[in-house]
Amino acid sequence: MATLPDTPVAPAPVRPKHKGSAQLFKNPVLERLSHTHIALPVSIFIATALVSLYYGVTRGFVSGLAGLGLFLGGLLLFTFVEYLVHRYVYHIPATTPGRAKFQYTMHGVHHEYPKDETRLAMPPILTVFVASLLFFIFRFVFGNWAFGILAGFTFGYAMYLFVHYAIHMYAPPKNFLKVWWTHHAQHHYRQDEVAFGVSSTLWDHIVGTMPTKRSTAE
Repeated sequence: MATLPDTPVAPAPVRPKHKGSAQLFKNPVLERLSHTHIALPVSIFIATALVSLYYGVTRGFVSGLAGLGLFLGGLLLFTFVEYLVHRYVYHIPATTPGRAKFQYTMHGVHHEYPKDETRLAMPPILTVFVASLLFFIFRFVFGNWAFGILAGFTFGYAMYLFVHYAIHMYAPPKNFLKVWWTHHAQHHYRQDEVAFGVSSTLWDHIVGTMPTKRSTAE
């Protein structure tokens, strides 16, 4: 009698825990390196942005006005990349054990422990690697424009980290900034298949992944 092939079973939804922290690695050194204070990666990306823009302008790679335009372009580019990575990499369907492990290590752990402030950003070693990698990629793709675009992109990255940290660690403000808290709360606690923008809701509006009105956060 023929047997049907195994079909992947979708994992059960993760129930958020507001205390504690998951152990990702058995090796104590790797485990320790997976935690970081938010100030370190934010500082690294801001420093990268400032150095890149300053070097590009003072060495004549970009002019002051062009540098501003490239900076804003890099900032916009970051919001798009942030959306794509969050939607298609961090929320990759866990259809195999390998994918499930990758997804949990990269992002699922954050959904399970959203208040773990030491895992709201990459550790410094990875941050330096990513910043360096971005420079070489941008320099290859954009040439001299890279200094302005990289500045905007890494500044956007720093602001994303800061906004994400504030959303999870502080109560929402009683002003227009509350929209960030409301939008991200939808993603964590009601509809994790929408609301992928964190630093901006722009691409959720454009692509059509805004939360439904019937699930408006309190």
